[in-house]
Amino acid sequence: MTKLSSWVPAWTFALIFVTSASLFAADQPNIIVILSDDMGYSDIGCYGSEIQTPTLDTLADNGLRFSQFYNTARCCPTRASLLSGLYPHQAGIGHMVTGNYDISKFPGFQMGLNQRCQTIAEVLKPAGYTTYMTGKWHVCNNIRPEGTKKNWPRQRGFDHFYGTITGAGSFYDPAALCRDNTLITPENDPEYQPELYYYTDAIGDNAVRFLKQHHEQSTDDNPFFLYVAFTAAHWPMHALPEDIAKYDGVYDNGFTEIRENRLAKLKQLGLIDASWEMSQQAGDWDKVKHKEWEIHNMKVYAAMIDRMDQNIAKITASLKESGDFDNTVIFFMQDNGGCAEGVGRGSDKNLPEARPAMASDELQLDIIPKFTRDGRPVRHGPETMPGAEDTYIAYGRDWANVSNTPFREYKHWVHEGGISTPLIVHWPKGIDAEQNGKLDHTPSHLIDIMATCVDVGKASYPEQVNGNNITPLPGVSLAAAFTGNEIQRKTPIFWEHEANCAVRDGKWKIVRYGKMGTGKTTPWELYDMEADRTEQHDLASQHPERVQKMANQWQAWAEASDVLPWPWGHLGKK
Repeated sequence: MTKLSSWVPAWTFALIFVTSASLFAADQPNIIVILSDDMGYSDIGCYGSEIQTPTLDTLADNGLRFSQFYNTARCCPTRASLLSGLYPHQAGIGHMVTGNYDISKFPGFQMGLNQRCQTIAEVLKPAGYTTYMTGKWHVCNNIRPEGTKKNWPRQRGFDHFYGTITGAGSFYDPAALCRDNTLITPENDPEYQPELYYYTDAIGDNAVRFLKQHHEQSTDDNPFFLYVAFTAAHWPMHALPEDIAKYDGVYDNGFTEIRENRLAKLKQLGLIDASWEMSQQAGDWDKVKHKEWEIHNMKVYAAMIDRMDQNIAKITASLKESGDFDNTVIFFMQDNGGCAEGVGRGSDKNLPEARPAMASDELQLDIIPKFTRDGRPVRHGPETMPGAEDTYIAYGRDWANVSNTPFREYKHWVHEGGISTPLIVHWPKGIDAEQNGKLDHTPSHLIDIMATCVDVGKASYPEQVNGNNITPLPGVSLAAAFTGNEIQRKTPIFWEHEANCAVRDGKWKIVRYGKMGTGKTTPWELYDMEADRTEQHDLASQHPERVQKMANQWQAWAEASDVLPWPWGHLGKK
């Protein structure tokens, strides 16, 4: 047989390649992954909330909602898992991006993405995608202009980036604010100068700027991947007055009324079973000393989520304007459960005097700044109503318990309150119309997002990059659900964070508490998640064989996935 290359001219190969590439790109959807920060399972309208989220609700009504989707209980590990499609330890971030771990002993705790993983952006680029990101990065341990930037967004596959390298900060003067590879301030950014700077708006506005730039500059109809990582509603409670005012009177009666209303709505929506018992109430409203302050905290929290939804609306409006809306897959999820941390809730002691204003190019690198950019001291505690730029306060455990309705525990823990998140998927061209508004009850996890993006984006997940063996993906594509078919998961889902551990295998879950300082863990609890997802009835004593089987599964996974050895009980020891 004559070889094709012996008689086909070289220019014809070029034509075939260009034509095939164009057809291939035309068949690929755009992909947007939206992640919010420190929000509970019931904090958006279509998952039971009284908070106004009409954009997300509309995406849910015209797409799919997953009732049993999971994150990893904490910001850094979730971002590592979402970006890499691996369990966080496999990507090198088994804990946070700060610490004093001996990497030679604890390879799963490297405080930054390792070279054995690839981000979604790195995997999609060879398939023809242009890649953008706005918002919170938080998967590297260097936030200063000096030092290595090997794990900054531009170095991990993103063509353009606007956002924060670190994990939290003021919404009026974000810590480690960055454009591409350059740290900036809200005052010296040459490309974005709004009349009033508010970080949630900046994340949304710059996402829209990237979409418009892509639409104007793309010459071959190549698809885009956009990762939008909002910091709403992570502390501090910062919001704009007009958004706070929307929630006047809503929270005046305290925690219990809101929890009960959310529980009723969750049952009505079919997101939880009517037979499940509510987890224990945290806080007694009758004993609260600073009721007006607590009410205002929750009003600001709601306003932060409301504003995030308004900015998601800007993104969807831009997609419609460019004609990209129908063939864009939009994912929305949250990085962990509601946050019980008490940052800024204690009364101020020795508040400093005002200082001179910061110069426009003076970088803000403090997660908890002592001063505003104009030199005012930042205030805390129940004497200060949150919301303004000179305040820094968290909404606290009792409201986090409301956010996590109806589940147990919070961010940090791997009981359901710490790891349960909404997942909305919207894609008019890819999700069958008869699936719109439906619920998928398959237990799923962040590791499935990369697998789904590789699947729908027609990308190839590499085995090796630059001489480094790349860890195979443990997740499964969720695309089967888009056509009403069953998602095929053959292995359990696993967790470990700060020695808190869990396994979800079908309807069964084992979970236990751990302590960082000692590495000691409590006995495994066992729950039937079909009958009791709120984890109120421990069945471990009734099914010891099942507990042992699942414990063995966890042990095997932990040994194979760089979870063990872990540093708990060895912190600071090298």
